Amino acid sequence: MEVRVYSEEVELDGSDPAEDYRQYKLTCKALAKLMNEIQELKANGAKDGCAEVEQKRMQSCIHFMSLKKLNRLAHMRLKRGRDQTHEGKQRVDVLHLQLQNLLYEVMHMQKEISKCLEFKSKHEEIDLVSIDEFNKEAPPEISRISITKDDPHQLTLARLDWELEQRKRLAEKYKESLSSKEKIQKSIEVKKEHLSSLQPGLNAIMQASLPVQEYLSMPFEQTQKQIEIARHLPPSLYVLLVQANAYGQACDKSLSVSISGDVDEAKALAKPPDDSQDDDSGDSDAEEEQEKTKRRRPTTGGQLDDKRREMLKRHPLSLCLDLKCKDGSVLHLFFYYLMNLNIMTVKAKVSTATDLTGAISAGELLNSDTLLNCLYANDQGRETPNPANRYQFDKVGISVFGDYVAELGHPYQWVQRLGGLQFPSETPEGLRAGSSLSASHMESTMKLLRGRVQSRLALHKQFSSLEHSIVPVSSECQHLFPTKVLSRLSRWTAITHHEYTNLSFTRHVSDAGLARETDLFFLAVVERGTARLQAAVVLNPRYPEISPLFALSLSWKGERAGRSDDNLRAIESEVNVFKSELQGPRPGHQLLTNQVARLCVCLDVYLETDGQDDSVEGPREFPREKMCLRTARGPNRLKPFKYNHPQGFFSHR
Repeated sequence: MEVRVYSEEVELDGSDPAEDYRQYKLTCKALAKLMNEIQELKANGAKDGCAEVEQKRMQSCIHFMSLKKLNRLAHMRLKRGRDQTHEGKQRVDVLHLQLQNLLYEVMHMQKEISKCLEFKSKHEEIDLVSIDEFNKEAPPEISRISITKDDPHQLTLARLDWELEQRKRLAEKYKESLSSKEKIQKSIEVKKEHLSSLQPGLNAIMQASLPVQEYLSMPFEQTQKQIEIARHLPPSLYVLLVQANAYGQACDKSLSVSISGDVDEAKALAKPPDDSQDDDSGDSDAEEEQEKTKRRRPTTGGQLDDKRREMLKRHPLSLCLDLKCKDGSVLHLFFYYLMNLNIMTVKAKVSTATDLTGAISAGELLNSDTLLNCLYANDQGRETPNPANRYQFDKVGISVFGDYVAELGHPYQWVQRLGGLQFPSETPEGLRAGSSLSASHMESTMKLLRGRVQSRLALHKQFSSLEHSIVPVSSECQHLFPTKVLSRLSRWTAITHHEYTNLSFTRHVSDAGLARETDLFFLAVVERGTARLQAAVVLNPRYPEISPLFALSLSWKGERAGRSDDNLRAIESEVNVFKSELQGPRPGHQLLTNQVARLCVCLDVYLETDGQDDSVEGPREFPREKMCLRTARGPNRLKPFKYNHPQGFFSHR
């Protein structure tokens, strides 16, 4: 007997969702009809146990079971659809993964093809003669025109064979040149012996010509003595002496060079001691003795100080370069050579024709310790440029070389270049000989040095006026400002880097890295009536090449700063961004005072164009003195800060 098991899943395969939905609607309709009939029977007085009511209840239960069955079928149909969708997604993922694998293989193959196409053989670095020249000059047994004409590979091999043959010929020619050079050197030595015999007679002639030299201002004897002393200079100072003299004679007559120091001590240094080769053995003997006796104590502080002094010892001879400016001021540069560190240092001093002690805020301008800072960008002269010195310092306990620059001088990068010294950290792309390196930097460095002195002296004069609340404006720059300026500079003081960073309205400048410890910092206060404008100024050592940077804060009807007030930000732009309008005559030494004058003018416009409160009676605190096309423009209500000359009105940018 065959037994059949009922399965809803089997029924689900043969059922139609639309038919189930129609059956669901009919069942719900029939169930609702039965419920209404039961309600009518009960309303007519039928009791719960009535046969007719019970029959309708039974029919209702049958309909409920049908609804449950339809619900189960719907849920099973939904689950089957989800499973089919999941299986489809899995198939798609598998196909996508296969696609990614194929794309990766394609990319790998393309890279390999690119490597093959970019492959360069060693022979490509050889500069071979042209094909026409090769066919013309090469012998037939090498050129083999019949074979190489249509075969590029054989042609390249033949050209390489011809290159090898030419180099062999050049090697033979080089040997012949060396032999001729030896003959010429022997003839030169014979001539040198002849010339050396003339030296006593020449000395007598020079001694007899001393009065004539003094009368004609031609100090040949003094020059000769300096040349004799220069023989004992270290190589770097000698390179600097030669190049400075050459530059002074050719381009700058106001440059003078002199040698100072103990010549006898320099001569003694040139003679190597007898036991110079036994230093290492002496150290090893001392170590053996220490191991045997066990009585020697560790190195004391005094011994370390002696080693430091020996490590930082300067050469007995030094150079002094005097660079004269047109206004009579002189920049004195003293160059030293640290023998054990193999670096050069410099100290600076400025002599002026007039007394410059009037400006308090200008105290750091001509300070010998900071005068030459950042002559080239980021060259602060606080750390040694020679990488080998770091290991030498570790042996003697020197942590920071900057602690000794006040005594030894600053080891600027440009000083090393003037002396022909060059270290791997400076220019890794290649090295040049000492003399050519010094000559290539001499002219640019001398111009920068003279420009630095002139800019500092110009700033010194400007600070004297600013401290007395006077903003000097030269006749060449009068057209940049209106005739009547009511805002006045009430204060100009120097501040420290720490004080600058503590100001609330300069935080954005410090965060941007535009205020460094090597810069000079000042605080200017501009006032008009009850308004008080503070300006924090960052002055870069390379002024006027790098212009001063102003940050503003206005105290009037509350505190306002350039970061929160659009018009104050516009004033900062007038001073900082549109600086090219304020440069004045070259080289632009008047830029700072012109910026301060522009600041006063912009404050006048800011206050005069501010709307007055109608509820306040009486005259305006700041009557409108400036002629403006429009007092405000745009959603930010920016004020017109641009001055138009010669019309004399202010407009927006």
